[in-house]
Amino acid sequence: MHTAQLTPPRSPFAGWAAVGAVTAGIFALVTSEILPIGLLTAIGADLGVSDGTAGLMMTMPGLLAAVSAPLVTVATARTDRRVPLCAFALLLAVADFLTAVAPGFGTVLVARVLVGVTIGGFWSVGAGLARRLVPAASAGRATAVVFAAVPLGSVLGVPLGTLIGDAAGWRTAFAVMGCLSAGVLAALCAALPPLPPERATDLRVLAGLLRTSGTRYALLVTFLVVLAHFGAYTYVGPFLEEVTGMGGGQVTAALFLYGAAGIAGPFAGGALAARRPHTAMGAAAGAVAAAALLLPLVGRWPVGAVVLLVVWGAAYGAVPVCSQTWFARAAPHAVEASSVVFTASFQGTMACAALAGGVAVDRWSPSAVMVLGGVTAVLALLVVRAHHGLYRRVRTMAG
Repeated sequence: MHTAQLTPPRSPFAGWAAVGAVTAGIFALVTSEILPIGLLTAIGADLGVSDGTAGLMMTMPGLLAAVSAPLVTVATARTDRRVPLCAFALLLAVADFLTAVAPGFGTVLVARVLVGVTIGGFWSVGAGLARRLVPAASAGRATAVVFAAVPLGSVLGVPLGTLIGDAAGWRTAFAVMGCLSAGVLAALCAALPPLPPERATDLRVLAGLLRTSGTRYALLVTFLVVLAHFGAYTYVGPFLEEVTGMGGGQVTAALFLYGAAGIAGPFAGGALAARRPHTAMGAAAGAVAAAALLLPLVGRWPVGAVVLLVVWGAAYGAVPVCSQTWFARAAPHAVEASSVVFTASFQGTMACAALAGGVAVDRWSPSAVMVLGGVTAVLALLVVRAHHGLYRRVRTMAG
């Protein structure tokens, strides 16, 4: 069944309003998920846990998102896509408010489980919807707008959340996020048109994707790049405080600049990935590797740390859209199914990365975490180059 039959004609304004509502939902998801990065030390001190243990706040959502992405998508495969999106926005608001009033770290982890379920379901359904909300000629731009919410969560969400946490306490930051999530729910209910499923995604479709070499390479590259990034970036706050010697306000400003640099990533990376996917992903992985490896050396001074964070932010801002492009090119016949695999791999790796980084930061130091992240990003770059070589050989033989 064609998209035109599934989505009734709408005015351009209504279509872009719906894109805006989905983008706001992704922004709320990303901000809620990574908000603990800027508040890790404060949360750990208040609840009596170490930085490494507090890092479980990043591990739990990723694990649950990886599991819930395929399960939720299969369970709601024949449901109007508005229903799960609105339900998950409500669940996100509940999770944020629960974190704000949590009496102990155990309750915080329960709330983070809810965040993980929300991320897995919302991302899998929402990531590929932009092309159905606007005319075909605007589909690429609408997709880039939706993915721009990822770095926007860093440029606005995390620094503002950290600022609120410094001024009024970390619980207030999560309460504000709860209010934002409730606003997203209202926007989705008001703006989304009827969105019947294009093709029911079941376990057979997902299993079929995993048997293709293109999907397997996309999985490996995504695993390595995301492992490198989140294994190190989760603990960049403690690094800036302990190694660079920054205060709370300076850390907030550094995270803001990191996110600001990342806003251009989805647009520049997405445009390049559409033409040269290997070049786009390779450049992103290489820049992440360089920034992480140089931080323990150059990041001892505030100026050096900020410059490297800007490079890191610009590079990583392109990663989600580049990764999604790889998955979509591997399965152009099953867009939502490819979004499920993308979401599960992305979120599962984030969980592993935060957990591995937590072990490393408790056993060694924040600097060691940066080095490990950089080395992992180098491995991702090598895989991209190997796949590019294989791709060129196949094309040469076919020609």
